[in-house]
Amino acid sequence: MLSAGLASAAEYSFDFGSTPVGKTPASFRSTLTGQGKPGDWQVILDEVAPKLAPLTPGVTNNARQPVLAQLSRDSTDEHFPLLIYEDEVYGDFSLTTQFKTVQGIAEQMAGIAFRIVNETNYYVVRASSLGNTFRFYKVVDGQRGQLIGVDAPVSAGVWHEIKVECKGNEIRCSLDGNQLIPTITDSSFNSGKIGFWTKSDSVSVFAGTKIVYTPREPAAQKLVRDIAARYSKLLGLQLFVTGVTAGNPRLIATKEGGVTEKPEAKVVDDVIREANTYYGKGKKCVIVTMPLRDRNGEVVAAARLVMSTFPGQTEKNAIERAAPIVREIQKRVRSLEDLLE
Repeated sequence: MLSAGLASAAEYSFDFGSTPVGKTPASFRSTLTGQGKPGDWQVILDEVAPKLAPLTPGVTNNARQPVLAQLSRDSTDEHFPLLIYEDEVYGDFSLTTQFKTVQGIAEQMAGIAFRIVNETNYYVVRASSLGNTFRFYKVVDGQRGQLIGVDAPVSAGVWHEIKVECKGNEIRCSLDGNQLIPTITDSSFNSGKIGFWTKSDSVSVFAGTKIVYTPREPAAQKLVRDIAARYSKLLGLQLFVTGVTAGNPRLIATKEGGVTEKPEAKVVDDVIREANTYYGKGKKCVIVTMPLRDRNGEVVAAARLVMSTFPGQTEKNAIERAAPIVREIQKRVRSLEDLLE
């Protein structure tokens, strides 16, 4: 469930109720840091205490709800199951989740990994019921860094709450509403994915996970915005890449500028696949669609430029007007990944 928050923020709540019991939620990937096998992440039913107090004093109002559980009991010491959310990359954010440690002989831990670059590079904050500790550390090339944190009671079988806040290079970690770890300043990872984390044979469950974040501007959209600001007479600019199916290119960035002429898919597709250039006319404008090349000269996208027209405008000088703009874009595109990141 995605909803707009403040003008610069968005909010996402992880709804495990849409996943059948016994299955791993969609948009997540189970993986591992360290040794052993990936975790066994499933949605199960468990009693989750409501955040609001019951209306009748003394009445327990727990209800069985879908929660996320890590059920593997691999007791390997250097065994860190990760369940990574793949649909978004986060820079600045505030994440809260309820968690409960259930079982574990070697360990009883639960945590959140964040700004995940890959399985071997990320930050993590975790709570331990066996050790009664709350710790933060970073993983670089698979190696754990210095543990930062405090001793704190983390009762097993009881719901607790972790909160992680990232803003720039500042990181704040809280347990049950208290910022127990001093604010951390670290610039190793500026953005990344988030994921659920456990260690060794810990059986742990998570619920009520919510993230409020500043949406990242896609690289291609930032590029279009910068180019449009530099060329004020550019009425419209769109960037396309090859689509999932042939003949259906995908729009990845746009400056609409009030121009409503829609491109023909076959034209854009031909520009990308055959490196052809197309010229057309709209209402009080001309349209040039040109190939966009990477640093090796390979066509990776199509740039569609909409420009104001003037008396005597020809196809030749329209293309001549568009070419310097496309060259300016190409200076900042080393590869297709530069547009898609």
